[in-house]
Amino acid sequence: MALTFSSLIELLDHSYDSVIDVRSPDEFAEDHLPGAINLPVLDNDERAQVGTMYVQRSRFLARKLGAAMVFRNTAHHVETALADKDGGWQPLVYCWRGGQRSGSFTWLLQQIGWRAEVIEGGYQTYRRLVKAYLYDTPMVHQLVALDGYTGTAKTDLLKLAQARGVQVLDLEGLANHRGSLLGGMNGPQPSQKAFETELAAQLVRLDPSRPVLIEAESSKIGERIIPPVLWNAMKVAPRIQISAPVDARCRYLVQAYDDILSNAVKLRSKLEPLRAHRSHAVVDHWLALIEADDKPALTESLMVQHYDPSYAKSRQTLDVEVIAEVQVAELDADGLAGAADQLAKLMQSYSNQ
Repeated sequence: MALTFSSLIELLDHSYDSVIDVRSPDEFAEDHLPGAINLPVLDNDERAQVGTMYVQRSRFLARKLGAAMVFRNTAHHVETALADKDGGWQPLVYCWRGGQRSGSFTWLLQQIGWRAEVIEGGYQTYRRLVKAYLYDTPMVHQLVALDGYTGTAKTDLLKLAQARGVQVLDLEGLANHRGSLLGGMNGPQPSQKAFETELAAQLVRLDPSRPVLIEAESSKIGERIIPPVLWNAMKVAPRIQISAPVDARCRYLVQAYDDILSNAVKLRSKLEPLRAHRSHAVVDHWLALIEADDKPALTESLMVQHYDPSYAKSRQTLDVEVIAEVQVAELDADGLAGAADQLAKLMQSYSNQ
């Protein structure tokens, strides 16, 4: 009998040794349960082949072909990926909707003697639980937003505060993006579904009796959208403001964004569209600094002429409480460590209120 789960945390806290996603690699790459391994019973081409036969020829022939492929691939997984599993191994298996792919795979594992079970409704059940948690469930966590101009090392401070015991949600880390025009990171962003998977998995495990420190963001991080329930809570969250001198911020950004600043072609493509917002003269000046490879001057100009005005304008539209300000003279290791110590004390004080 397939297993049913009534809540996201119940599914995430399963007691099985492994979670096996038997969908195709493309399906798995878009999104999957946290910690799942991909043992596809049909690869991408095989799945397309069976689907085409199902539509264009006959259901029977498609099922016949699919069955041969499924058991051939399952046998391969037993001989390779599962070769080291002993008799007490208990896997939890799912496919798209808990149907033939996961059922066939699980049946074979059970015949071997493993105590395998299937998730009722498969990935679709899991996805419904994630959506219900992120889109339909009221926010139970008290958020505190870490705010400040671009270049005040907010993401680094989140990590340092977390190391000091502060409860943290790092949205930029989950979205694989630094949250600004020049915020791309190595590797692509996860899909929206995969972003929500990681977000829900972290959020559901946070202690609702303690405040959560989160970086002040816009409603999108790169191309990933923050779910409305979380975004609405972020907009009204009290804030801790990080302040640092322009020259210190410039030194920090030159180091932190060196990968972007060193890629002249990509950098120009990012800045060209800003002509509609910052005038041709301003953008031409930036392009000249790129040509001269003057990273400090370019960084300072971007802050003064683009990032800081955008930040000031966006904050005018928000009516939020600033509960504290942390001033950092230099954004080096010592300066950030001291700021993180202050953040930890502020969050502890806020928790005790």
